[in-house]
Amino acid sequence: MKAVLVTFLCVTAALARKGYGPTEQEWGYVEVREGAHIFWWLQQTSADVDDYTEKPLLIWLQGGPGSSSTGYGNFAELGPLDADLNPRNTSWINFANVLFVDNPVGTGFSYADNIQQLATTNRQIADDFLVLLQGFYEAVPALKSTPLYIFCESYGGKMTAEIALVLDQAIKDGTLDVDLRGVGLGDSWISPIDSVMTWGPYLLSVGAIDQNGYEQIQQAAEATKEAVESGDFTMATNLWAAAEGVVEGVTANIDFYNILTKVYGPWNKNRKLIKPGLRDEVDDKIDVLMNNDVKEALGLDASWGYQSGFVFDALYEDFMKPVTDIVEELLNTTDLNVAVYNGQLDLIVDTPGTVEWVDKLKFEGAEDWKLTNRKPIVVNDVVEGYYKKLGNLGMYWVDRAGHMVPRDNPAAMEFIIEDVASGQWNKK
Repeated sequence: MKAVLVTFLCVTAALARKGYGPTEQEWGYVEVREGAHIFWWLQQTSADVDDYTEKPLLIWLQGGPGSSSTGYGNFAELGPLDADLNPRNTSWINFANVLFVDNPVGTGFSYADNIQQLATTNRQIADDFLVLLQGFYEAVPALKSTPLYIFCESYGGKMTAEIALVLDQAIKDGTLDVDLRGVGLGDSWISPIDSVMTWGPYLLSVGAIDQNGYEQIQQAAEATKEAVESGDFTMATNLWAAAEGVVEGVTANIDFYNILTKVYGPWNKNRKLIKPGLRDEVDDKIDVLMNNDVKEALGLDASWGYQSGFVFDALYEDFMKPVTDIVEELLNTTDLNVAVYNGQLDLIVDTPGTVEWVDKLKFEGAEDWKLTNRKPIVVNDVVEGYYKKLGNLGMYWVDRAGHMVPRDNPAAMEFIIEDVASGQWNKK
């Protein structure tokens, strides 16, 4: 770590606590590799405590790859303000400090001097994140002794699994001095092919397709599986995209992130084709907000999101590779609690696919896991889902939620966070 860089971060943190929004804040950049810069933005808790360090630190990592935590995660899901700048009553800052990181390099306000410096593998992302955390704690040393948890969504889960493994090793060898205790893997792209292979059965079971549509999806899914099993992961990504196209075709563009979302038919009233994948209104609001008011308030030079599309391209070959072996390492070689949670209305990472890879994990107690009884998630006398735990593995089925669990079912999400981050893991 360059001494000049660390000094800059400390000065930035000391002078920039007003930030944007109602919380006390700190933010800065860490140069994780030469020419590769990651942006972080800390929102201190609003809980009634004498010192903010009394509450845990939760890191939030978005998916994509290339989706911004400081933008989407913050304003669309769990930050203190929503995209219309209204206070969010269910914000995570009510009970924790939240660190949004635009990860990997090139996402959101993070950037590379040259796009050739973008990460191309999951391990490189994890190694970069270790350097990021070292720089963050140089800037905010008061949080070093605060319990740390990493929560995430979608592709963020794939990154988080390997990040946690790298961080755990760094803690053990003395290159990182923090109190990392667990991870929350939300609707996570851990075993991509298990997701793809269950799209057809899932959609058939909810009545979104008929048998003909099912056969078409399964044919596309099987082709994707063959590419994965042959080790041709670039082709697998191509075929995954093609399989998504088949799903869109036989469902009239069902929403991959929440199957109950109302969508336009193939043609609108002006007979203009509605193409799947269009940005929605919230995305547009966040784009304007981040590139104007937020950018100005934080005194940043980088344009938010201008390299995000390149991030996916750089990870194209890595995209369909599974990291179930990494999750197994977390369970077998660390003391970290691993919480897996999934929204029942998610399609892109559907619950049946997640259950499939979780039940196939190889770890001590794996056979007992399958026989472990689920318990209901009850909040204010309402059943919000189900969960079960064995050892340091937990699985949470979240009702009435799609891909974005913190947004769709904040009550269940808070239950999960409390279960994972309260220190009561083995008592519930």
